[in-house]
Amino acid sequence: MGLPVVAIVGRPNVGKSTLVNRLAVVRDAIVHDEPGVTRDRTYRDAFWRDRDFQVVDTGGLLFDDDSEFLPHIRQQASLALAEAKVAIFVVDGMAGLSAADEAIAQWLREQSVPVLLAVNKCESAEKGLIQAAEFWQLGLGEPFPVSGIHGNGTGDLLDQVVDRLPPTEAIEADEAIGVAIVGRPNVGKSSLLNAFVGEERAIVSSVSGTTRDTIDMLVERQDKRYRLIDTAGIRKKKNVEYGPEFFGINRAFKAIRRADVVLLVIDALDGVTEQDQKLAGRVADDGCACVVVVNKWDAVEKDSYSIYDYEKQAGDRLNFIHWAPMIFVSAHTRQRVPKILDLVDTVAEQHKRRVSTAVINEVLEEALAWHTPPTNRQGKQGKIYYGTQVATAPPAIALFVNDPKLFGDNYRRYIERQIRQSLGFAGTPIRLMWRGKKVRDMERTTANRATKV
Repeated sequence: MGLPVVAIVGRPNVGKSTLVNRLAVVRDAIVHDEPGVTRDRTYRDAFWRDRDFQVVDTGGLLFDDDSEFLPHIRQQASLALAEAKVAIFVVDGMAGLSAADEAIAQWLREQSVPVLLAVNKCESAEKGLIQAAEFWQLGLGEPFPVSGIHGNGTGDLLDQVVDRLPPTEAIEADEAIGVAIVGRPNVGKSSLLNAFVGEERAIVSSVSGTTRDTIDMLVERQDKRYRLIDTAGIRKKKNVEYGPEFFGINRAFKAIRRADVVLLVIDALDGVTEQDQKLAGRVADDGCACVVVVNKWDAVEKDSYSIYDYEKQAGDRLNFIHWAPMIFVSAHTRQRVPKILDLVDTVAEQHKRRVSTAVINEVLEEALAWHTPPTNRQGKQGKIYYGTQVATAPPAIALFVNDPKLFGDNYRRYIERQIRQSLGFAGTPIRLMWRGKKVRDMERTTANRATKV
């Protein structure tokens, strides 16, 4: 069983995300002085007293407006309430009671989840009671004056939340594989997440930039658990203004760093763009395992050679991650979508794989036999003494040589290619660390000193 869910609902710009940051363990919900910043439902881990639970932030609710994303936001809020054990209805104590609050209260009374009323923006304890008194009219019980910014009153509110949660249940401790879904705007990242989950977990729209924040979702498959992380579409830096999109893109970069595997989603109709290339470089620099997902393949006119031609052209443009497997899917029809997780399992295993020193040196010995190291103009030839793996995620192999300067880029790429051909490491970058004789002598001296001490 998963953690119990507490849904945060309310009209736009009442401070729901600010309150979520106050209640959550990690305060990273996007907060901006603009209504409609939060659109999808986003989950954050929380803890109070002896209970772990999740708070789910939802978009601002308006029942008298069907423009833009508002119908989708209402659907997301309904889905959040359907899985919640407790709902917190957030209102604005400074603005006072509004018709929109009354409409939401009426809707909440029709739901089967217990509701707590939080009157936000009550920064003063004395004035807070006066501000909260007006909201008794909603008929949802006692209004709790709180301040999402300063934390006033949140302890009393959380006491009420914990008292209404069901008894503690056993939670599986298996660690989920973190999978970040990244790409340019409107390439189908949210559609892909929904195809994995089998429900409309994220808002999907033809309007680019629909997803503003990272969206986490746990999925179980064949006794394995995956934490799927949908991210905001990443545009060129010069086109991004400071605000919700700026913060969303920063969240996307953080998601890449904390994920075990990155799904780099490419639009099959657009092909590999310059921005896709930059994202590929970012994935490689961060040392992430990666699968390239070419989405919207159902919309491409093709023959028996199309997939091979496309794979070659895309591979040439994504040479930063030449080691990443590529799969052609359609999130719309779910074609080959389940096979993505098969690739995720493979590359995640390779990302954390460790190879013995003896096996590495057998590979190096064979590579040296086929192609000896280069010789410089002074007649000095490079020598590789031995290699050993020093880290995983990504795999890092230290190569001890006489002088790293004697090994040019071409030979270094040759050694990496031989290691991949012999040992695999599909879907993950490899870090080769060329260490010279001086470095080895220093390490040996340090080790001897430590032994004497």
